[in-house]
Amino acid sequence: MTVRLDLNISLDGVAATTDQTPANPMGADWGRLVAPYVATRTFRERVLHETTGEGTVGVDDRYAAAYFEGVGAEIMGAGMFGFHTFPDDPDWRGWWGDEPPFRGLVLVLTHREHPPIDFDNGTRFEFLSVTPEHALERATDHAGGGDIRIGGGVGVARDFLRAGLVDRVHVALTPIVLARGVRLWDELHELERDYMVRSEVAESGVIHVTFAR
Repeated sequence: MTVRLDLNISLDGVAATTDQTPANPMGADWGRLVAPYVATRTFRERVLHETTGEGTVGVDDRYAAAYFEGVGAEIMGAGMFGFHTFPDDPDWRGWWGDEPPFRGLVLVLTHREHPPIDFDNGTRFEFLSVTPEHALERATDHAGGGDIRIGGGVGVARDFLRAGLVDRVHVALTPIVLARGVRLWDELHELERDYMVRSEVAESGVIHVTFAR
């Protein structure tokens, strides 16, 4: 079993954008940050449920496909689930739609009490207020020997990294400068000392950097 973390970040380390508006709830910066990932065939098929076969198939797509492979359980924060979108709607089932791409157990770390949510494709969201260590223990019990993916957001990612719980970190470094937003690497001085590091440049110009124990 491997504990994995995959994030898209800018050249200046921003992994969560802050330019959202009511008219554009994701924000223009987020669209720029993830554009190469969204363009891949894997993303279009797995997340957007497109069946056209369109999308890029180079290095970016290889990493996109690896993102979903071998995962037995996922851990994410309340923001990634989408609690902030409709905070007072008891029927809100997350912003992933009726077919979330996870197809297994997803533990959402939140102080908000909420009953589990099940989807027909096997995705199950459970909501917990626990430490990273306890969340990882619970995820491991349900992963069936598969990997545990730390899905984000940035706060959850940093919590797991600071605790030394992540075996492999993959960041897709999009060649843009945002100069605003939440940076991934804050408070993680010399993180690279605990890992072997390699990088690969995609056709899009994205640099895929992998830290592995």
